[in-house]
Amino acid sequence: METASPARVQALAEAGVPHLPAQYVQPPEHRPAPSSHPAAALSIPVVDLSSASAADAVRAACEDWGAFHVIGHGVPVELLDAMRGAGLAFFRSPMEDKLRFACDPARGAAAEGYGSRMLANDDSVLDWRDYFDHHTLPESRRNPSNWPDFVPGYRDTVVKYSNSMKDLAQRLLQIISESLNLPSSYIEEAVGEVYQNITISYYSPCPQPDLALGLQSHSDMGAITLLIQDDVGGLELMKDGMWIPVPPLPDAILVILADQTEIITNGRYKSSVHRAVVNAERARLSVATFYDPSKSRKICTTPLLVSRDEQQKYRDIVYGDYVSSWYSKGPEGKRNIDALLIQQ
Repeated sequence: METASPARVQALAEAGVPHLPAQYVQPPEHRPAPSSHPAAALSIPVVDLSSASAADAVRAACEDWGAFHVIGHGVPVELLDAMRGAGLAFFRSPMEDKLRFACDPARGAAAEGYGSRMLANDDSVLDWRDYFDHHTLPESRRNPSNWPDFVPGYRDTVVKYSNSMKDLAQRLLQIISESLNLPSSYIEEAVGEVYQNITISYYSPCPQPDLALGLQSHSDMGAITLLIQDDVGGLELMKDGMWIPVPPLPDAILVILADQTEIITNGRYKSSVHRAVVNAERARLSVATFYDPSKSRKICTTPLLVSRDEQQKYRDIVYGDYVSSWYSKGPEGKRNIDALLIQQ
């Protein structure tokens, strides 16, 4: 949630601060290390959804990575470019215009609007990031008057992008369900009415990128996340104890499995731990679309993936309780979902 009159990361960067302010300095164990050669040799899977082998490729990617790029997804490239362009135009606008759409601290963590910090605990290390969070689904939450009015076409672009990402997320959840021999609508029905947020993140150049993170290590709370990025790079996924860079792939959409899918599938498919690193030269922009349950929804492991040999791994959870824990404790890898593990 926003603090009173918070310093925007972009304002600090543009003021030319020579050293990283103390509240952005990560503890040594969390700082990004120089890339290792083994990690550089690994690359995230790419799945062509228009291919006859897409279902098998999705299964393998979910089992091995918990994340994958999709191409052949049917989302017009022009819409992807328009969404990135709208976000970039917002962040390049004068600060006084942007602050008209600042988050309201009274609305709690992850309030809609322009912000720089989301966590509720004031003593946490800050991410080197600014963002704009849009509440886009269900349509009863969608109020375009809360979004910038000074970027031409911004509001229409967000609505079109929201609808397109909903369709793609549901298509992917159907493929993921079928890959586990579940009915195609299983995960979608387990999630229930979709609550979708779209967050545009802007990572300004950082004076000491070796001490900071744009986004700390975490797995996403909901069911599935769809992400596009620009050509700068900075996203990393954790695999086999190593941080693997995810280079931007033109026109692709990155699919990231989130915690509720791990619970529903009894850990057969695991959510992906990821983070964003920053650099000293170039700003980076990404757009993440989160597909989540309602806060009143109870998330349960499917009994179809529980047996004598494969006992239930996670306790049932009301999603709102999970969200509250995530924002109050902070993400820190997978500690929130690990707290639900049943001792066998």
